[in-house]
Amino acid sequence: MKDTVILADGLSILSQCRRLTGDVWQAHYGAAAIAGYFFIKENHGSEIIEEAVAAENRRMIDKYLQQGTMTGESMDVKSAESTILAALDDTIDGLHWVGHNVIYAAISLAALHELEGGLQHEVTDIAELISSFAKTIPGRSWIGYSAAEVKRLTLEKVDGIPEITGADQLSAFILNELAAYSVIYRAEAHHDLIGHMLTFSHALNILYDLGHRAYFHRGLPGLLKIVKVLRASRELDAAQPIRIVSPVDRLPLAEAARSVWLPNQPEYWAVIDGASIDWEFGHLFKFPFSFYHHWNRTSEAPEKALENFRYIVHPA
Repeated sequence: MKDTVILADGLSILSQCRRLTGDVWQAHYGAAAIAGYFFIKENHGSEIIEEAVAAENRRMIDKYLQQGTMTGESMDVKSAESTILAALDDTIDGLHWVGHNVIYAAISLAALHELEGGLQHEVTDIAELISSFAKTIPGRSWIGYSAAEVKRLTLEKVDGIPEITGADQLSAFILNELAAYSVIYRAEAHHDLIGHMLTFSHALNILYDLGHRAYFHRGLPGLLKIVKVLRASRELDAAQPIRIVSPVDRLPLAEAARSVWLPNQPEYWAVIDGASIDWEFGHLFKFPFSFYHHWNRTSEAPEKALENFRYIVHPA
């Protein structure tokens, strides 16, 4: 994959987010652009897939990238890394918006390493974006918990979560968690949290692989809170009242649609119209990038994880 302009554009979208919108969410599209680049690079798909993903990625970038601010003094990758990690240091020990502080930081670092540096003003803006997650809530939509309860949640030995010491072990653990679901619901509290279990854990693995092992370990408790909450909703009892704390979800819960095709198949991209679904807020690229990262580094990945992934991606 030679079109590294996509990486530079992704970093630009990340850096422009707070100035243009006043919040942290349009940065999704910058992270997604970078994810699309690495999805192609790391999965060695057919030329048809590469061209389709790149074309969708470019359409998304063209919609969300503000032109005219992509020049300035350069920063070497070591300095850029130090700046972003210093910002992440303020929030890495807690769960903030299902891990987007870590996701934005890690994927930015991946792009900066691939480019061997970046623009100083963009790195500074991305660091400010990451710092802005301080004191934010764990997330907004949960089954069985309120955001305040998630924030206070502790991990106990009785939870049966093993000690995780490295990235390979984390990937295997996450795929086994994904495989354990008998039903995946469309509700944001379920669908997006499962998806962000994939992306948050992947972000920690990026930090691990870049040599930032302390950040990997400091970020694990936040990720494992999501795992614990999701386990509570994995086997819902229809005879018992279901508690949903969410501004968007309502009962009865509806099952997610199953995708016939997977993102590593050309048929998937042949029927996807990214613009009509707003590229799933960028998750059209982010969820496949993270799932196949875990899948590729796990020697005995459970097939049920692959089947359940069909309910996480946009149906095609």
